[in-house]
Amino acid sequence: MSESTSESIVKHTSKTAITMIAFAFIGTALLAYVFEITRAPIEASEAEARLALFKQILPESSYDNNLLKQTIKIAPNELLGNHRPTEANIAILDHKMAAVILEALAHDGYSGDIKLLIAIRADGSISGVRVLAHKETPGLGDYIDVAHSQWIKLFNDESLAKTPAKQWQVKKDGGKFDYMVGATITPRAVVKAVLKAEQYFAMNKEAFFAKPENAISAQAELIQKSKD
Repeated sequence: MSESTSESIVKHTSKTAITMIAFAFIGTALLAYVFEITRAPIEASEAEARLALFKQILPESSYDNNLLKQTIKIAPNELLGNHRPTEANIAILDHKMAAVILEALAHDGYSGDIKLLIAIRADGSISGVRVLAHKETPGLGDYIDVAHSQWIKLFNDESLAKTPAKQWQVKKDGGKFDYMVGATITPRAVVKAVLKAEQYFAMNKEAFFAKPENAISAQAELIQKSKD
């Protein structure tokens, strides 16, 4: 191979490499630009969807703060079933803590985990419960979803003070909660998860509703309790 041919190959290779690098740089820049201009609308849409869920389980008249900004960190805890840290949203009305919104996981659903959103008032009573995600059988176990039936609203205004823990079972097991014949496992898992969320709230109420000046130490206490 002649020297001129070698130089030509090197130049061609260099040009190709430079072109590829340029395209990669431009592509990366375009992706970054698209991400930046779409991030705000996506975040706004997600926030709007979450607030819509909050409104289903906690009336707007129950709070006067921004629920998305008033949060407290929750470490993994057996009662809530969360294996990763989550956040609880705190509702405030007239400068007083009014309710807390918790996420809980039922790991014993018929077809897998059932993710719940639970609003509990300061007095320990449940304002509302909704199913965020599940894999239960369509037309059978999916009646826990409010889109398919009103069953989930059985928890409205329930509390440990109103119903002793031993009664937090489906009627088939001797408890007070109705269920659909042929689909017992799913409601059993949900009832158990909501009960545990109530128990978690009762154990950590003071930390949830600490005054602003004590919020940091209260949150640290809540996280530590979750780890214990």
